[in-house]
Amino acid sequence: MLDRECEQVLERWLSKTKRKPLVIRGARQVGKSTLVRKFCSARRLELFEINLERNLRLVDLFKRFEIDVLLDEFELICGKRGIRNSGSVVFLDEIQAIPEAIPALRYFQEDYPELKLLSAGSLLEFTLSEHSFSMPVGRVEYLFVNPMTFPEFLKATHDEQLLECVDNYGIGRAFPATAHEKLLMRLKNYFQVGGMPEAVQLFVDGADWDDVSATHSSILETYLDDFAKYARGKSLQILHKVFNYVGGNPGRKAKYSNIDADSTARDVKHAVALLSKAQVVFQVRHTSASGLPLGATESEKVYKLFFLDVGLSNRLTRNSAMSVEDFGRADFVNKGAIAEQFVAQNLLAAMPRNEQPKLHYWLREGRSSNAEVDFVIQRDGEILPVEVKAGAWGTLKSLHRFVCEKKTPRAVRFDLSPPTSHRVATKIPTPKGSIEIEYDLISLPLYMIGKIHG
Repeated sequence: MLDRECEQVLERWLSKTKRKPLVIRGARQVGKSTLVRKFCSARRLELFEINLERNLRLVDLFKRFEIDVLLDEFELICGKRGIRNSGSVVFLDEIQAIPEAIPALRYFQEDYPELKLLSAGSLLEFTLSEHSFSMPVGRVEYLFVNPMTFPEFLKATHDEQLLECVDNYGIGRAFPATAHEKLLMRLKNYFQVGGMPEAVQLFVDGADWDDVSATHSSILETYLDDFAKYARGKSLQILHKVFNYVGGNPGRKAKYSNIDADSTARDVKHAVALLSKAQVVFQVRHTSASGLPLGATESEKVYKLFFLDVGLSNRLTRNSAMSVEDFGRADFVNKGAIAEQFVAQNLLAAMPRNEQPKLHYWLREGRSSNAEVDFVIQRDGEILPVEVKAGAWGTLKSLHRFVCEKKTPRAVRFDLSPPTSHRVATKIPTPKGSIEIEYDLISLPLYMIGKIHG
């Protein structure tokens, strides 16, 4: 199954007459290589796939930028000819294994502008941090790949009928109760399994929870092993601590002393930056939300941290298989964090795939009380505040405060209840007296996360 947004980026890239090499970015095991294979197969393109981890002897050719010789080598590795033909695609997988291949990408484009060249790799920022060169800016394009979203999970589990119910739902209409209950069950499954393709495939094939959990553990260990290729000693320890902290505590405001009290803030900040650029963790930065674009007033110092996948996060927090009833329990361990991780992960995947995605939230810290809106997004030219509630209840004081200060006409709340929409009218206390506010509140169940952008 091809991700629709990724497929569209690949289609646009393929249709260009003057295309640049396309670098597919994303954390390990999110399906980058599979995406390329399926895309080429569906379009009957001749794929020349070269795994650079298995062909390290090519390093000297990349160093010397001997493009003609490299293309001949690629044909020999793949055991077929025609690599320069118009119907062929060259795919350099695991490009981080030969860092010299990264600056060489520009010379493929210069010497063979008609060549369809793709590359993919993990932890590219780790590789680049060890070398004097950087990405050939302006000479390559990017495609960012994420774990599977909840709608994609429904397709994988052959629940197209449920997905159709969600897609066809219109705000203000009644939603079928049977579909609601079934979707809550699938939501529970997604919270457990997450969106890593290998774990999803195991679940679809009927594997038990122990097998899925073991796969999560294996993926997590693979990440930790990868870090050891690029860091040693104290630096490696800090990377491990950031990785484990964010995975076990998604949605927490970043405070370096909480992540690693024994290291300097500068060292922890550096590790967070590396893991963020590599899409292993991601930052949701505070914005004043005083206008668009939201990034114009974001803070680089105030941000929350989330993990790449809710299933892996659950594994790190050692949450066992959950029942649907657990969602509604006030004492459910990590309940808010799980729901917020789910929303963050799916919102991130809805961002444009050809640029580094960004998410924002809003925070107002006061002497007597704080106000925080979980996410703030841009939709149809307006600012939209988004609140996340793990259960089917919760106050909306922070949302009221945001609407009062920013004069936003509508807001979205995600919880576990069936969808509703109503007009909110309330009073907000201020030092100068109460202020009356009104706005449209759209309440959606978490499984309708895909409706947020339309």
